[in-house]
Amino acid sequence: MVKFLLKIAADLQNLTNLQPQGGCDDPSFSYLFKLKCENCGEVSPRETCVSLGDTVPLPRGKGTTNLIQKCKLCLRDGTVTVIPGRGKPLTQEESEAENYAPLMLFECRGYEPIDYVFGGGWKVESASPCSSFSTLHGTCPF
Repeated sequence: MVKFLLKIAADLQNLTNLQPQGGCDDPSFSYLFKLKCENCGEVSPRETCVSLGDTVPLPRGKGTTNLIQKCKLCLRDGTVTVIPGRGKPLTQEESEAENYAPLMLFECRGYEPIDYVFGGGWKVESASPCSSFSTLHGTCPF
């Protein structure tokens, strides 16, 4: 079991508190990333979607996880579990200091997330009353 902390950075000019629409622990927010099989090294051809609100029972033992996926090359199962409570919004101060803000912690078994892809569902606040907003795009590696 390995834990990966997804951190984000952005150039926030006159903006602050960049985070998922429902906050950092939003159960409906979808995280999109490519997965690399730790057994054979195969990388998923498309992004995989995982969210805190989607749970499935573990195949062996007790408990749940947020994603179970079989590698298409070696046919081994891997899991990704979203662990809430570690994220915080990216503030203007952190952005100006070129710091990363922790977004979400993932416990991975059999897979390694290798590339996070920004999708929709983000919110940001104006740092001043007259700021203009722009759409945020980009990618962030783990």
